[in-house]
Amino acid sequence: MAVREIRTMGDAVLGKVCKEVTSMTPRTKMLIEDMLDTMYEAMGVGLAAPQVGILKRIVVIDVGEGPIILINPEIIETSGEQTGGEGCLSVPGKAGQVTRPNYVKVKALNEDMEEVIYEGTELLARAFCHEIDHLDGHLYVEKVEGELYDAAYEEEDE
Repeated sequence: MAVREIRTMGDAVLGKVCKEVTSMTPRTKMLIEDMLDTMYEAMGVGLAAPQVGILKRIVVIDVGEGPIILINPEIIETSGEQTGGEGCLSVPGKAGQVTRPNYVKVKALNEDMEEVIYEGTELLARAFCHEIDHLDGHLYVEKVEGELYDAAYEEEDE
């Protein structure tokens, strides 16, 4: 489809609360496809709609097990704790230590507007929390313990 521009820290749209999606329209389907294309192009593991300037409660995630699409997601259960380095496509070149739950259960709608439940641990749990925070206007930098540091990502050979 299309790769969209990723909004970066300081852009007002990233601080706004997103609106619920009430129906699946052709434009919303196209947005989801574009979000996946954008996330993969940027080599991210997750992307929320406000990161491409759209104030809708939509998240896409892929931690290496195939794409997960979450519409109107809400965290319904968490447990445990993990602390690790976290980065964000909207804060390029930086990372920081963030503590998140180690287990997260999420309720959302899929592309067919049917209720789905996902459970994740470790990286997937972190991604659920990180991306859902975006829908409420929060960036991970608000939760960083200590200072942000320069993140050096290895470029993969094509």
